[in-house]
Amino acid sequence: MKRRDFLGAAAGAIALPALAASASASDRIEWRMATSWPKGAPGVGVNAQRLADRIGAMSGGRLTVKLYGAGEIVPPFEVFDAVSQGVCEMGHGTPYYWQGKNPAFHYFTGVPFGLTASETAGWLAYGGGQALWEEAYAPFGVLPFYAGSSGVQAGGWFNREIKTLDDLKGLSFRIAGLGGEAMRRLGVSVVLTPPGEIFTSMKSGAIDAAEWVGPWNDMAFGLDRVARYYYLPAFHEAGPSLELLVSREKFEALPADLQEIVRGAALATAAETLADFTFHNIEAFARLAAAGGTELREWPEPVAAAMAKASNEVLAELAATSDLAGRVAASYSGYLARARDWSKWSDAAMLRLRNNHPAG
Repeated sequence: MKRRDFLGAAAGAIALPALAASASASDRIEWRMATSWPKGAPGVGVNAQRLADRIGAMSGGRLTVKLYGAGEIVPPFEVFDAVSQGVCEMGHGTPYYWQGKNPAFHYFTGVPFGLTASETAGWLAYGGGQALWEEAYAPFGVLPFYAGSSGVQAGGWFNREIKTLDDLKGLSFRIAGLGGEAMRRLGVSVVLTPPGEIFTSMKSGAIDAAEWVGPWNDMAFGLDRVARYYYLPAFHEAGPSLELLVSREKFEALPADLQEIVRGAALATAAETLADFTFHNIEAFARLAAAGGTELREWPEPVAAAMAKASNEVLAELAATSDLAGRVAASYSGYLARARDWSKWSDAAMLRLRNNHPAG
């Protein structure tokens, strides 16, 4: 069975009501989805489109979703507001883009030195994370659904080598989320350039460094052509979440089977999204390494230690901002501690064994 056939079958299995007959024109519901990404952007834009298409296919055309790229309905960082205010019924983005609404939103994308993609999926599905996420968005009339992850991201492209903390001071760095706040405390000038403007900002010198996603997206955006040093991994994005945003009012007005189709489509697309990023990052990294010209770097230990210290300060302050933030932090951090204990003997041990003794 081909990969896409398998994923299509999985999507059907997740939501059996999708077997309903095609809808007549009078039965059709048409929704709009605003996204934070350029239309067709590798990974993020492509899988947002797959999600929209999957809902239409699984519903037999009863619920169709038209996707709009960043800026076509609203700017990329206003997608949450667009869904909350009824401008559109759906959105696709990542929670920390709207952290101004509530700092607790950061946890649902991920935090520095935090959960991997698979660990995040476990916390959301079985560790109470989803209920907390829905509680956080409830005042805004928005329902969140996990829509996948990029997996471990890259730390960023730099035009100068980072050897000590002094090399960070005064650096203009495009970096998102709590990682940006941690970097600010290390003397970095942090900016949140919209994705579609990162290349031109780097090329023009408006910013000195930029963190985007990983080799696949970064090379597609041309970042390897405007910077020499590539630092890995992203200390603040071990497995950041993508999300499907849905108007709670519109969702609750759907028939029960269409509600299950939306849930099932998000779940199927989440699995496909991580597979998509994993495969293409592996292939893109091979091309990047073979091409030469890019200097691959890990963070120097003193710099990494300073990042961790600053991150812990930021997280402690975030947890104190509200009762909700405190409860989310306690749930996330408790699970993270247990995940660290297990990963030492599972993923980390397996990767160490595999890399030290290659076979196959």
